[in-house]
Amino acid sequence: MDIQQGAQLLRLAEMNKQPIAPFTSSTDISVDDAYRIQLLQIQEKTEAGAEIVGMKIGLTSKVMQDMFKVTTPDFGHILNTMVYVEEEPVKVSQFLQPKVEFELAFFLKSDLQGPNVSEQDVIEATEAIAPAIEIIDSRIENWQFQFQDTVADNGSSAGAVIGQMRTAVDLQALKTIELVAKRNGEVFDKGVSSAVMGNPAKAVAWLANMLSDYDITLKAGQFILAGAITAAVPFEAGDTFEADFGTYGTVRVAFS
Repeated sequence: MDIQQGAQLLRLAEMNKQPIAPFTSSTDISVDDAYRIQLLQIQEKTEAGAEIVGMKIGLTSKVMQDMFKVTTPDFGHILNTMVYVEEEPVKVSQFLQPKVEFELAFFLKSDLQGPNVSEQDVIEATEAIAPAIEIIDSRIENWQFQFQDTVADNGSSAGAVIGQMRTAVDLQALKTIELVAKRNGEVFDKGVSSAVMGNPAKAVAWLANMLSDYDITLKAGQFILAGAITAAVPFEAGDTFEADFGTYGTVRVAFS
């Protein structure tokens, strides 16, 4: 797979709001090729002025892996241009075929550099966790991708909304955080944080170790979206979502 060509196709799909056929349907593409395509797009965007403020881990729960027929997590980058605030409605028209996911964000107070990062290392590097909603979007037609396609497509990432509450947490507590998800005021799903690889800290450790293959370090001040606790759901203009994590806070997003 030509890395430059792959990055250009995804860039045009995003710009023109026209999804493309999956790379895997017409060419051989390795997982490493796919990550190189992702990293080239991020490099181009940062060179144009965007800033990396966080990372996302995708496909960490069985429900998400089953949804997209994959068996391992992936990662993507969160740029400052992708972060939205709760108070301002998010325009649906900027996306292609978006969905929302509900998860926990880890805010780092010190760097995490793999390999050999443990779950306890993650706890020690974490200042606090916060409730989060991730907006995912696929530049691949009808979400009909294989693993390499979503990796190249920045882990299907499109945006993040972070709740206001910040809470320090230990390793054991991280396994039992309950989520209640509401759409337009009505409860439609529930979950527990252990759905994310048994413990969301394990997902962050996986990320730090995976990034070491590409000489990338998770930096103090960044946040990491640890992965969806429940299944992703599509939305349209007029929808409002709320993720209630009990004593760990609530996060809300409205779409226009």
